[in-house]
Amino acid sequence: MAMTKRNSKNDSIILNTIEGLVPQDHEVRKLESCIDWSFIYPLVEHLYSDFGRPSIDPVVLFKMIFINIIFGIGSMRRTCKEIQVNLAYRWFLGISMEEQVPNYSTWSQNYIRRYGDSQVFEQIFDQILKQAIGYGFVDMETVFGDSTHQKANANKNKYTDEEVMIAKKVYEDELLAEINKDREKHGKKPIKANKQEELNYDEESGKLKRDVETKHIKVSRTDPESGCFHKGEKEKCFAYSHQTFCDKNGFVIYTLCVSGNVHDSVSFFPAYEVMSEKYREQIKNICLDAGYITPAICKTILEHKQKMYVPYKRPMTKKGFFKKNSYEMVYDEGFDCYLCPNDKVLHYSTTNKLGYKEYKSNPEDCRNCPFREKCTQSKNHQKVITRHVWEEYREEVMDEIRHTPEWKEIYPKRKESIERVFGDCKEHHNLRYTRLKGLLKNQHQALMIFACHNLKRMARWRWKNSSKPAQNLINLIKYTISNYFTKKEKRYLLLSTTLSTV
Repeated sequence: MAMTKRNSKNDSIILNTIEGLVPQDHEVRKLESCIDWSFIYPLVEHLYSDFGRPSIDPVVLFKMIFINIIFGIGSMRRTCKEIQVNLAYRWFLGISMEEQVPNYSTWSQNYIRRYGDSQVFEQIFDQILKQAIGYGFVDMETVFGDSTHQKANANKNKYTDEEVMIAKKVYEDELLAEINKDREKHGKKPIKANKQEELNYDEESGKLKRDVETKHIKVSRTDPESGCFHKGEKEKCFAYSHQTFCDKNGFVIYTLCVSGNVHDSVSFFPAYEVMSEKYREQIKNICLDAGYITPAICKTILEHKQKMYVPYKRPMTKKGFFKKNSYEMVYDEGFDCYLCPNDKVLHYSTTNKLGYKEYKSNPEDCRNCPFREKCTQSKNHQKVITRHVWEEYREEVMDEIRHTPEWKEIYPKRKESIERVFGDCKEHHNLRYTRLKGLLKNQHQALMIFACHNLKRMARWRWKNSSKPAQNLINLIKYTISNYFTKKEKRYLLLSTTLSTV
C-alpha cells in the first residue's frame, strides 16, 4: 500500500464552510499553529510501499490519536464518531464535510501491520520535545523524576502464583567488584559471581535449582506482562508503572513503562540511562523523592557530575532505639569502626554479598550495658550495624547537598512539576487506567500521552505569547480613547475597536 500525502487541507469546501465556523481560540487552532505536522512523513515513509492503492494519510491517523488523548475521549470508536459530527476536529484533520471519516479499525490495523514494531512513537515524542526546546519553553538544568502507576486491563482476582528468579540489577557486577575489593583489604576471601541463568535451570524437572535466589509473585492470567501493585493505602491491583522525568515547567523529557511490581529505585536506572545519553550535558540537577535514596542511585548521579536533591528520610530503626548515622551511633572513618553511646567500639566483621559491611560489638560489653534496652534485643547480647560500601555517596546527598540553599529553592518545585504532570495526565489524558495489554503497547501509549501533554502545553504557551503584542496594542488604544475623547466618541471608538479585534 502506497503512502498518501495531502497537498493541502484548505480546499474550497473547507474554506467556505468549516474555516469560518471554527472559533479562532479553539484548541485545535492552537495545536495546528505550534508545529508543522509534515515531520511525520519521513518518520513513517519506510513503513509504506512504493506501489499499490493509496493509503490513508499517516498524519491524519496520528492526528486522530492526538484528538483521542488531548480531549480525553479514550475509545477510538468513540473518537471516530466525534470527528464525524465535530467541525473543529474535521478542520484539524483536513477532512471536508463531504469526506468520509476513517473507520475506527483503521488505526488498529495500521498499528498491527506498520507502527507496532517501529520507533515512530518515540520519534514523535522527541520531535515535539525538540520543538518545545526550540521555542525556549524547556529548562534542562533541573530535572524532576518520579514514577506513577496505571491500572492494567486485568482482573485482580485472576492470577497464578509463580516462582521466578530474582532479576540481576544493572549495577550488580560493579558492586561485586567493590565488595571483593573491600574484603581483600580486610583479608577476606572474595565472593564468587553467581552462575549464569542457564545453569540455574533444571531442564528435566522444569524448575529452578535450589541454590538460586527466587521469589513468589502473582502473574495475571489476563495480562501476564503487568505486575501486582500494592503501595500504602492504594488499591491492590495489576498495573503498569511509568518512570518519568520532566523539567520545572512541566515538559516531560522521557518516560519508561515497566511492570507494576518493579520498585521505583530499580526502574530508575534504564530510564536515567536513556535520558543521560540524550541530555547529560544539559542536566545539572536531579530532584527525586525518598524512594530513590539508595547508595547505587546516589553514586550514579554524583559520578555524572550532577547534584541529587531528595527529602529527609527517617532512619529505618525501631521507635525508641538508637539510630545509625547520628550522634548516637557515630562512625569513625579513620579507624573504620562505630562508637556506641556507652563509648564502646563496634569493630569490622565482614562484608556480605549485598554490599553491606558488618560491625559487631563485644557481647561482654553489651551484657551489662545500661543502654542495652535501647540498643539491641539480640539473644547473644551483640549489637550489629551495617554500612554499605557506597554509603559515602548517600551521606553526601543527605548530609551535605540537602542542607544547601539550592535545596530549599529546588525541592519544593517537585510538587509543582512532576506531580502536576501526573495529575493532569490522569485527569485529562487517560493515564489513570489502560485498555491495552502488553508492555510494548503501553510504552507506546505512554509516549503518546506525554507527547500530547507536551504539545498541549507548548501550544497554549505559544498562543499566549503570540497574543501579547495584540493585547498590548488594544490596551494602548483603550487608554488613549479614555483620556482624549468625549463620552459619545469613546462609546463609538471602543465598540469599533472591539469588533475589529474579534
